[in-house]
Amino acid sequence: MRVLLTGAAGFLGSHLTDRLLAEGHEVLGVDNFLTGQRENLAHLAHEPRFTLYEHDVAQPWPDWGPVDAVLHFASPASPNAASPYGYPNLPIETMLTNAQGTYHGLEYARRYGARFLLASTSEVYGDPQVHPQPESYWGYVNPVGPRAVYDEAKRYAEAMTMAYHRRYGLDTRIARIFNTYGPRMRLDDGRVIPNFILQALQRQPLTIYGDGSQTRSFCYVDDLIEGIVRLLHVARAPYPVNLGNPDEYTILELAQVINRLLDNPGGLKFEAERYLEGDPKRRRPDIRRAQKLLGWTPRVPLEEGLHRTIADFRQRLSASSSSDALPERA
Repeated sequence: MRVLLTGAAGFLGSHLTDRLLAEGHEVLGVDNFLTGQRENLAHLAHEPRFTLYEHDVAQPWPDWGPVDAVLHFASPASPNAASPYGYPNLPIETMLTNAQGTYHGLEYARRYGARFLLASTSEVYGDPQVHPQPESYWGYVNPVGPRAVYDEAKRYAEAMTMAYHRRYGLDTRIARIFNTYGPRMRLDDGRVIPNFILQALQRQPLTIYGDGSQTRSFCYVDDLIEGIVRLLHVARAPYPVNLGNPDEYTILELAQVINRLLDNPGGLKFEAERYLEGDPKRRRPDIRRAQKLLGWTPRVPLEEGLHRTIADFRQRLSASSSSDALPERA
């Protein structure tokens, strides 16, 4: 296959690029490096089946030639307002990437009769009133709240994707991706796992906002990419599919695991709850559709995935010139 992948320099995009190349496909990567990192693709500098184009997908797309599939993974994804890469600080860019970027991607797929796969998100469920969240749940989202720039942008992207499927018969797939972690996450990403690992590596207390009872379900990146690839190759999937790990942990439990793995003497530090309107209190995917349609279930346990992620963080931090180069924690 000849695959066009937006967001190729991002955390998920770079891992997906590696997987597609390993399967023998040709990959055309597109990124404007708003949140993506060039170093994520540096190892592919001499790969003849990979071409990287610097382009803002919200702008009209050049003609890069025929493709068999368009995979739209470009978008800021961190909700952390303290990070410069969080979508609260990139609100217009986030909305345009998911609105205009999705439109241009669908048009490109239609031009060449390619299949289209949208990287959507569990955030379309908002602060859910149904637990765990099945694809049939319509969500509980504030359309004018601070998180709406991401939540509603992804909901719009899903609606646009289904409109192209219904009107033009375009072969479309929608992956609703739940919290994913692993190597190549930005050190200054601002989300909970990078924050905790950085604090623990610096022998500092892990900061928990509130009592730590809020929950998340963490999926290791290799498992997520396996699900994406299966969704890409399945014969037909014209409806959203949850991809995530159904193992649910409180933030307090996650902090305790990371402190134990790193033998961190810093312990824990509790601060006043930092609440962004619409923050979900609980998050856990119902993955029965993925299990039935794709034969997919996550395989990597949390501790094993954290070991791999910690090793990656150690390696990148050791490459820093001094401790002053460590990114600030959110």
